[in-house]
Amino acid sequence: MTKPLLHFSHGNSFPAGTYSQLLDLLGRDYDVRSIDMHGHDPAFPVDDGWHSLVAELIARLESHGEPAILVGHSLGGALSLMAAYERPDLARCVVMLDSPVVAGWRAALWSLAKRLGWGEKLSPARLSWKRRNVWPDRQSAYEHFASKPIFAAWAPGVLHDYLDSGLAPHPDGVQLRFTREVETDIYSTLPHDMGKVLAAPFPVPVGCIAGTRSEEMRQAGLGATRQLVGPNLVLVEGGHLYPMEQPALTARLTGQMIENLLGGRQDSRSGRAVLA
Repeated sequence: MTKPLLHFSHGNSFPAGTYSQLLDLLGRDYDVRSIDMHGHDPAFPVDDGWHSLVAELIARLESHGEPAILVGHSLGGALSLMAAYERPDLARCVVMLDSPVVAGWRAALWSLAKRLGWGEKLSPARLSWKRRNVWPDRQSAYEHFASKPIFAAWAPGVLHDYLDSGLAPHPDGVQLRFTREVETDIYSTLPHDMGKVLAAPFPVPVGCIAGTRSEEMRQAGLGATRQLVGPNLVLVEGGHLYPMEQPALTARLTGQMIENLLGGRQDSRSGRAVLA
């Protein structure tokens, strides 16, 4: 029996291989495809509002030859949403993993900040451009990341997946494949016009699984996301990187969300569920 097609899109700075545990679990029920690293193909460079990155995703979706279930984490969720908005014929549904919709006054302020040249100062770009990206060897890179609480919280093996997919040879040892420049450009050009997706009923079913301790969701607010997904909002205990912290739970919740979106099963009594 042919498995349903699922296209997964990664978060900023994390190659798709970082999510190997999650994707392997999803692969039991779905034919999982992905783009290794957004923003690194010269044909689709990072631009303001991520229009070129959306075009890159659309081009890949077109190559599949059939509509796909779109799942994405952070950046990847936003790209999936915008691709489905532009080309609903290519998407069966969208599941955003901690991908907030920035709209209203927050979007207006962000648009102004970018026009004033403050994009790097008011986003994670202020940190990413100077992030260390070269180590003498893989073990040194592992020790560097493992010492940081945000990475120490990841499930066993996920950090190794990140390094396996994210390191390349360098004259001085090893370096990150996902460049600081691309990571910074993506942060600095976050779309300010995503409110357009709220103007009318979204053309395909859409849901969001958000971390209860996600700083990204807190900063963006849940209002626009709730308006977009309605009852298809699940809150899972964890931060913005909960797919790395709890890949098994993320896979289970993603599968349940897909079933709800495609099967039309919604609990009208509650707009959210909280799971540990």
